[in-house]
Amino acid sequence: MSTTGIDIRPLDTLEAIEAGSRLFDDVWVGDRATMPSNILRALEHSGNYVVGLYDGDRMIGASAAFFGPPADRTMHSHITGILPGHQGRGLGRQLKAHQREWALERGIGRITWTFDPLIRRNAHFNLAILGAHATEYLVNQYGEMPDDVNRGDESDRLLASWAVAEPPAPTPTEDAVRAVVEIPNDIEGLRRTDPASAAEWRYRVRDEMRKYLASGLRIGGIDRRGYLLV
Repeated sequence: MSTTGIDIRPLDTLEAIEAGSRLFDDVWVGDRATMPSNILRALEHSGNYVVGLYDGDRMIGASAAFFGPPADRTMHSHITGILPGHQGRGLGRQLKAHQREWALERGIGRITWTFDPLIRRNAHFNLAILGAHATEYLVNQYGEMPDDVNRGDESDRLLASWAVAEPPAPTPTEDAVRAVVEIPNDIEGLRRTDPASAAEWRYRVRDEMRKYLASGLRIGGIDRRGYLLV
């Protein structure tokens, strides 16, 4: 969908920082601040990536990332949120393009971030659209998360690694696929309607993914079935 009229701007005033912090709370809705304004302010003031997505004068999204060790020339994208009602407009792709250009201007060759391996649309976007690699399976990475999106589930994540100056990683051919790890079509809906089944999916995917990765396979991509191990 069109992203005409969307402007991405640095959050470089206290007022903008506080608005960004409130936006994250509006997206995740939890018992405590999702990304406190003092942390955002510290990241911004020390030269990290802290931006807002604006539709006219209204902030509809925000993102924050911080530098990795200097020798790695990396940036870790920690949090990105888009308000309900504005998702599905291609804003994620526009934001990643902005992050890529911002990183390249500063001599950064790789952006990393984590994502829930059970959320199919995020996995598809990260691996099939951007062409990032999923390099590591992280068990309960953030512990218990008190927001409405993650509440009641363990915070397993995949670590995505995007080489911003290289061509996207292609989806592997069928001949190269050694195993497939299936994932649900709508884990978020399942969490609401059948939490026990959602938990079963978490443990099943965790066990299969760790088994295949420990055997020397790697995640090569994703298709309609799930993750493709090569």
